[in-house]
Amino acid sequence: MAWQYWTTAPRKSSWREVPTPNVDAAHPLRIRTTATAISKGTETLVHNGQVPDSIAEHMRGPAQLGDFSYPVSYGYLAVGVVDQGPEAWLGQRVFGLLPHHSHHLVTPDDVLPIPEGISDHRALLTGAAETGINILWQHPPRFGDRVTIIGAGMIGAATALLCSRMPLERFEVVDLNPARRQLLTDWGITAVAPEDAADDCDIVIHVSGSQAGLARALEIVGDDAVVIEASWYGENAPAVPLGADFHARRLSIIASQVGQVPPGHRHRRTTAQRKAAGLAALTDDRFDDLITGVSDWTDLPQVMDQATTPGEFADATLCHVFDYPKPVKGSPNV
Repeated sequence: MAWQYWTTAPRKSSWREVPTPNVDAAHPLRIRTTATAISKGTETLVHNGQVPDSIAEHMRGPAQLGDFSYPVSYGYLAVGVVDQGPEAWLGQRVFGLLPHHSHHLVTPDDVLPIPEGISDHRALLTGAAETGINILWQHPPRFGDRVTIIGAGMIGAATALLCSRMPLERFEVVDLNPARRQLLTDWGITAVAPEDAADDCDIVIHVSGSQAGLARALEIVGDDAVVIEASWYGENAPAVPLGADFHARRLSIIASQVGQVPPGHRHRRTTAQRKAAGLAALTDDRFDDLITGVSDWTDLPQVMDQATTPGEFADATLCHVFDYPKPVKGSPNV
């Protein structure tokens, strides 16, 4: 038998036992999952029932089952091993934008082979690295720019690792959480509290998901400069301070969302090429530090509740991983 994780109502989730799937003409590869991870920002909104109806279809996961009105089987960070299919693929480790299931039927175009030297756990961060690349393609930093990222969650920290390779005059990451600032400092990246952030920035990337963070971004960005808004607020409607000197300083706010390749690259890069670039970026060993917890797959419902509830556990969580041992046995905690 196989298992699928389903959310049936706001903050209600469990595992469902289903028949083990077998390959067919439309799906010639079967993946036995070895690990999945929570993408906390998006999955919090899904778990809490906060996906607006107006964009529900746009926000569907590539392999999602059901709808956001519930029940829904969601998730998009999974790695596994091909255990059924053409001989050339058998035993190949792969990453895919796949939900929390013990098995998947896919096509070769749905997955990326994981190169040697990148662990299953680190490969789960392909999605975070890809999102960071998309943000940087949205309005690319130039040589000698002053760039600040506000928010050091999984996406902000992954984007920071990418930015740290660029020849910038000044690069800072702003976060309220002292532990996250210490992590960035350990990486050799300048990390400061909001009140200590440097101003006159050429680009401010906002990924904190908070109204206060966006307001601070508009305060520290320089005249004629750009704020890239990469937070997704779901049904929340943050108040944006567009009064005072916003117009006089000719500031710009540009939305970034990973559903499409940004205009500057859209005609020359596919989403598959962007995803491959995200996986290739994971040769940086610092990405391992984004894995802040590991649990057995059966504990996903309980951990999802903890990770999506404001508090100490959620504050400490960047990327929480779930291992699926071979073979998957037992009855999950429901």
